[in-house]
Amino acid sequence: MSDRIERPWALMRHHAGWADVFHIDSETADHITGFYPDRETVGPPVNYSTRAVLARYPTIEAARAAREGAVSEWRKHDALVREAESKLHDAEKLREDAWLNSLRDAANRA
Repeated sequence: MSDRIERPWALMRHHAGWADVFHIDSETADHITGFYPDRETVGPPVNYSTRAVLARYPTIEAARAAREGAVSEWRKHDALVREAESKLHDAEKLREDAWLNSLRDAANRA
């Protein structure tokens, strides 16, 4: 595990497209303990499964740079996502209309 602690800065998923910088103070094979240095109030250390780590870095600067680069990569896909969401909305509207028309047709036949 000494190799891992040499890279004590990690990125942890915050929400889709964003990760928080996390400092790993200690770890076992299954868990890490540390804190978020960028939060206004740094509370007591928190524990996570090692699976929560998205990536590890040797310095806080490297972690922040990687996070910013990843945000840029995420943003490159925004237009495609908006287009897909619009198509999904249109398809959901068609489905809703078909469902209502089916109910109304059945009522008229009854």
